[in-house]
Amino acid sequence: MSDRRHPGRAAGHGLPGAGAAGAAAGTTNAPGAPVPPGADPPPALSVRSPMEPDDYPLAAPRSAPAADPRALWTPDAQHGADDHGTGTAGPQGSNGSHGAGRPDHPADATGTRPKETPAPADTGATAGPAAGVPGGSGAHGGSGTPGTLCVACRKGTVGRDGHCEHCGHAQPRERDHVESELAGAVAAVTDRGLRHHRNEDAFALCETALPDGTPAVAAVVCDGVSSATRPDEASAAAAAAARESLPAALRAGTPVRQALHDALVAAGTAVTTLSGVDGKSYRYGEPRPHQNAPACTIVSALLSGDELTVGWIGDSRVYWVPDDRTAPARLTEDDSWAAQMVAGGLLTEREAYADPRAHAITGWLGADAYELAPHIATFLPDRPGVVIVCTDGLWNYAESAGEMALAVPADARTRPLHGAQALVGYALDGGGHDNVTVAVLPFSGAPSGAAEPAGEATA
Repeated sequence: MSDRRHPGRAAGHGLPGAGAAGAAAGTTNAPGAPVPPGADPPPALSVRSPMEPDDYPLAAPRSAPAADPRALWTPDAQHGADDHGTGTAGPQGSNGSHGAGRPDHPADATGTRPKETPAPADTGATAGPAAGVPGGSGAHGGSGTPGTLCVACRKGTVGRDGHCEHCGHAQPRERDHVESELAGAVAAVTDRGLRHHRNEDAFALCETALPDGTPAVAAVVCDGVSSATRPDEASAAAAAAARESLPAALRAGTPVRQALHDALVAAGTAVTTLSGVDGKSYRYGEPRPHQNAPACTIVSALLSGDELTVGWIGDSRVYWVPDDRTAPARLTEDDSWAAQMVAGGLLTEREAYADPRAHAITGWLGADAYELAPHIATFLPDRPGVVIVCTDGLWNYAESAGEMALAVPADARTRPLHGAQALVGYALDGGGHDNVTVAVLPFSGAPSGAAEPAGEATA
């Protein structure tokens, strides 16, 4: 790749969806008319800064008919290896998804990095210490551990090479499919998908309490950049670092926005360190021969009391889906070539996403990133609903907030793990071209009492 410098962020590169920033940082504006299913609310302009405006209230919209949720997916659904599916497809082409008529590799542009490489043949062996280790309490994954029963014949045991000693069948690696739930407060599922040879996504969940007793629960989702080396290790390192940093900072009394910002910076340091660079003393943008250093994107959502705080670098997303399905919203804006072209007024959204460079990312964690500047925003949900945190392995099939609302099961708030499973199944039904990771955080309104720290999980 010839150049990976960050081109900077233009003014007006604001958050889309209901309750986005007003014309000046820190101001708020009420949403407009209800948005029909399949369409995002119109974006409002904002002025970017290293730290985003403080509050984006999700005000009560005018009455609108509730959208019927998509039929629930069940694990018995057929997901053949050759199933191309159609699903509800949004723009595709990043991280292994192949949109019709688009090249496999987006052309390089200044400050961009393609997110896809051809997958080598699956040898059944794990790659690096981070692969195949879901880790964390409550997480469970595949059956490739030596000595376990074969998932194919159910007779032989798995050998050290990951194959059954009786029938020779290659076993799924632990990281191919991982699920985790923290006492109904948050749940997440990650899956390799149908086309990739390994899972390069990772997630972390944590639940704790602020010094005043306010409960706080968070989900962190990371997506390895496939064109980089060791992307699976990058995503695992970032998720683990964020999980370690965030609860400790919150318990120590660090303001929520600052704690989340620092957790994303800690994740970036962990990924930078994988390249052999001291991430703490390294200055982003220094000319060093990192040669395709490990890289990933990161997105996180944190519920504390009646506030929702989100932070991200890259193109993984957070969506808000209220129970009544009125005015769902996308709460993040991609660090991507297409988003920058639209924000700068250089292309229309249709023109930008028709370009082969549309999904080339302009922000990521890694030693060759030009800068590490997390986006942080706070929202005030006004009704029960769920927060969806996901990689593009899901949103490629449900890009708009309306489409995501249709895909989320009606009972996702009361059954978050089932909701995450259903959304992963939605992506697999749509073709499963990429790894897919989904976290579901239920929001029932302001809590009535404090909660004690409950635990942490990662995958």
